Amino acid sequence: MPDRTTPTVDRKNMTTRITTGLVFAVFFLTLLWHGDRPWAAWTYLALMALGTLGAVRELVLMARVRGFQPSLAAGVIVAWAILAHFFLATGTADPLPLWAVLAGGMLVIHFGALFFEPTLEEALPSQAITWMGALALGLGLGFQLKLFLLQGDLPKTGSRFILALFIITWFGDTAAYFVGSFLGKHKLARRVSPKKSWEGAAGNLAGNLAGAFLMVATVCPDWTWVDAVVLGLLMGVAGQLGDLVESTWKRSAGVKDSCAGVAIPGHGGILDRVDSLIFAAPVLYAYAHFVLGFN
Repeated sequence: MPDRTTPTVDRKNMTTRITTGLVFAVFFLTLLWHGDRPWAAWTYLALMALGTLGAVRELVLMARVRGFQPSLAAGVIVAWAILAHFFLATGTADPLPLWAVLAGGMLVIHFGALFFEPTLEEALPSQAITWMGALALGLGLGFQLKLFLLQGDLPKTGSRFILALFIITWFGDTAAYFVGSFLGKHKLARRVSPKKSWEGAAGNLAGNLAGAFLMVATVCPDWTWVDAVVLGLLMGVAGQLGDLVESTWKRSAGVKDSCAGVAIPGHGGILDRVDSLIFAAPVLYAYAHFVLGFN
């Protein structure tokens, strides 16, 4: 028989979580409302750069718990260069091509390690983790930046895509939490995250679809209902995979939350907040580019 735990909801943590979420929501909605202003793109770039710095730092510190020595400086520099590529590439213009960023990243990460690597015994995994942090966060948050910069027939097109990204993802996360807490009994990935269940995963997809339908009815009227279904399912699967991937990192390091000295009240670390988004954002951009025809 499948095991079943008594459903519990941490009310105190939920109150803190909601309060913090509302503060961030006000800031984000204000930024998105002014998404067509010249300063908005630079503000979003700065926001993604700060998020990248914090998330790479958390990944590096988790790795150091296991004795590895990835380079925070190199990881952040390469991730920021990837962000710069997305920010500067407009239409056919690409003043900082991705191949140049990756080639430069090889110099920064590998040649830099020749002079600054503290121990050679862990050089291989340390440099690999540095690359992982740079690519995962640079690309994941870079695609968010790329979405924000999209322009179309509707005003504030990029703001609409970013709002859709967050609403679809967060509706899924919220539904997964409550469905999993009250109905979850079949474990989804016991070794990685014992609290996650197949019922919660199904609730997540239902929340993703609800968020996508809401976007069609409000801020994304140019989407069809087929777009809503496809995006809800694709982004839902990608987001849940991202959550499980980050859980494997924390399980490997033996930590509960990704935060290391700096926590978002009620939400844990930055990685805990962006793990779903860094996988869902490329999916949304790919759909926008290949299906909806955005560049």
